[in-house]
This record gives sequence, structure tokens and C-alpha cells, in this order.
Amino acid sequence: MQDNISRGCPIQKIDNETTNYYSTYAGKLNVFNWLTGIPEGIDKNEIYEVRFKNTRKGYYYNSSGLRLAEGDIVAVEASPGHDVGIISLKGWLVLKQLQKHNISPKSEFKTIYRKVKPSDIEKWKEAIDLEEQTMVESRKISADLRLNMKIGDVEYQGDKTKAIFYYIADERVDFRQLIKVLADKFRIRIEMRQIGARQEAGRIGGIGSCGRELCCSTWMSNFVSVTTTAARYQELSPNPQKLAGQCCKLKCCLNYEVDSYMDARKDFPSTDTPIMTENGKAYHVKTDVYRRMMWFSVTNDASSSELIPISVENVKRYVELTKKGQKVQIEAVVDDKDDAEELDFTNNVGEESITRFDNRKKKKKHRKPQGGANSGGDRQQDLKAEAQSSEISENQTVENKSGDAQVGDNRQERHHHHHHRHNHNHNGNRNRDNQKPAEA
Repeated sequence: MQDNISRGCPIQKIDNETTNYYSTYAGKLNVFNWLTGIPEGIDKNEIYEVRFKNTRKGYYYNSSGLRLAEGDIVAVEASPGHDVGIISLKGWLVLKQLQKHNISPKSEFKTIYRKVKPSDIEKWKEAIDLEEQTMVESRKISADLRLNMKIGDVEYQGDKTKAIFYYIADERVDFRQLIKVLADKFRIRIEMRQIGARQEAGRIGGIGSCGRELCCSTWMSNFVSVTTTAARYQELSPNPQKLAGQCCKLKCCLNYEVDSYMDARKDFPSTDTPIMTENGKAYHVKTDVYRRMMWFSVTNDASSSELIPISVENVKRYVELTKKGQKVQIEAVVDDKDDAEELDFTNNVGEESITRFDNRKKKKKHRKPQGGANSGGDRQQDLKAEAQSSEISENQTVENKSGDAQVGDNRQERHHHHHHRHNHNHNGNRNRDNQKPAEA
């Protein structure tokens, strides 16, 4: 049930014992309380900001002197009955929010009854579970009545006695019959509230093309009309798909910097007058406002691809000379970006392309021909190779035989030398035996 009672905003923690609701930073139309932690006294007439579903908020008096903190779920005064909401802001910043929305602090505000009870939360959850089904059925009923409108969201009151139907319509719609049918079907009080496309995008929420949450969902509450003039002042491409937001209207951020562009272009010359040069007319193509440079195409056709950058001061001088009927020689501005070293891509990871395995062709295996004109030549090469191998084996056999013969001669020579030494020793011993008796 935590996702249900978040009421369209991110949720971080719910303490069921104290009925305290802690939301994350990204609550829709959230205000950062930079004065949190500063002790303050309790004022009976202290005003609190209470948040309901999506971007709906209200301001209420704490007439009972309750000790309330941001994130507390409270029951507040409604017409009729009571509603259930979450305290989103308190203290001195509430007065600043009232000043922002042009609300006087001395106005009459509805009161905060009490902190919710378990029975109030159960009834509140039951009402929340009915919202999606009610929206789908109400869309079918409006289609059957052929009403040119779109029901974008349904919000039940905390006590299930009333529901607010948010719708979008380009024209005025007579929905009196629709209210009767819805009241008879759902047995509740019906309130029809018309919203614009930007307000619907803020209630739904989402991520913009810049990667951040939608401005209409986080902080913007007053929507100023946006025209294509703001895009022309900023030299943006007139592409409807890039200039439109999720609401299918022009992006609100086109107005953020248009004032600074208008101030910077105060002394820029008109781009409607072409410049007369010696080579022909020079037509304006584009402008870089903050670099104070304008690009011209020196041809009789403005669609030429050759662009010449000219400073704003020189363009003023060329326009004055053109009005006098004189032809000018354009002095192009040297662009430092052209002289800068171009940065090339370095493949440090080792992957050349993510599509390198797509449609990969298989290598064909070349088979040796079994017959034909080349079979004879191949046979001759095989015979030559066999002959060379046989010669090599014969040479190795001859070398082995010569080596064996040499080894045999060496053995015979060593045997003869040994036999000669044996005979010499035998003769010497016999002579010594013959000489001994003579000495005796």
C-alpha cells in the first residue's frame, strides 16, 4: 500500500505507528526547507502547506495548536466532510510561498482538524484504490455522450464523499449530463476541474530531453505563453519535434534565456538586406549571438554551401555601403576553431565496431581438384619430391656406413697395440729369468 498513498510522488519511508510520511527530495512542486532544525515557538495561527495528490496543494491554519512536523498525515477541513493530506512545508517559508502565489496571510484559511487515526487511513486507502477504475469508466461514459474532452485524472477526497475529475478540452464543453451520470453511478459528489496540457504533464511527471525532471512537475506553477519568436531569437532550428515537450506544446525552457539573447542582439544589423559584393549578393544564413559573428553565402542563391564568417561591426559597415550603391570586398574572420587540432577517436577498448559481427561472410574452403589439366603437373611434382627424399636417405646411409668402418678400424688398431704391448712384457720377463742363475 506504500505506492498507493505516495500520491504521485516518490516515497522513502512510512512510519505506521506515528503515521508520519517521509518523502524524498523529488516531490512534485517540492520546496527545499533550508530553515529546518531551527527551533520555533508554537503559534495557534501558524499556517502549514499540505500536499494532496500530484501537484495539488493547499494552505491551512493550525488552530488546535498541534505539534506537527513535515511528513505528518493530517485530516483537514473540506467542503463537505474532511480530506487527508501530508504536511509538506511549515514555518517562515510558508509565508514566502503565499507571497509567491499572491495570497495574503490575512486571508481566511481552512483549518487542520487532527492527525489521522488508523480508521482514517483505512478509508483513505480505499478511496485511493477506486481512483483508477473510476477514471477508466468515466472516460467510457464521456465517449458514449460524444463529448470533446479527455479526462486525465481522478482524485478522491479522503472520506470518499467527493471526487475531482481533471479534464482537458480545446473548446467549452457542456458536461451537465456527464455530472448526472457520474453522480448516479458512483454515488459521490462530482467536481469537474479543467486543466491545460502543461498542467497535465506536471501531474503525470516525467523526464525531459535535458535528462532532468520536468520543470512543471518540480517547481513551475505559473505557465507563461511560449512562442516561436523565442526560438528565432536564440537561433534554434525550427524543428517542431525538438522544440515541443511532452505536453506537445513549445518547451517552457525556451523563455529562460530569451531576455539575455534580446539584450545581446540590440545592436545587430538587420538580416533582411543582402550585401552587394564584387562576386554577387551575399545572403545571411546564420548568426552566433555571443561570438558576435554572422555567416553569409556570397552567391545569387542563399542555399550555397560556402559560408563566410563576418563580424557584426563589419556587417554594419557593409550594409551602409550597400545602401549607398557601392560594392564591397568582404573580409572574412579567421576562425580559431579551424586551426585547432582535431580530436580523433581512439579505440582503447579494442572493439572496432559494434556491428562487426553482423552479416559476417563465411570463408570458402578451397578443395584440391581430383582430375583435370592440372592433375598431371601435380603428379610430376610429387614424383620429384619422392626422388629428392630417396637421395637424401641414400646419402645418410652411406655416411652411416663410412662412420661404422672408421669405428671398426679404430677398434682394430687399439687391439693390435694392446697385443704388441703384451708380447713385449712377456719377452722382458723371460730374459730376467734367464739372467738370475748366472748371477747366482
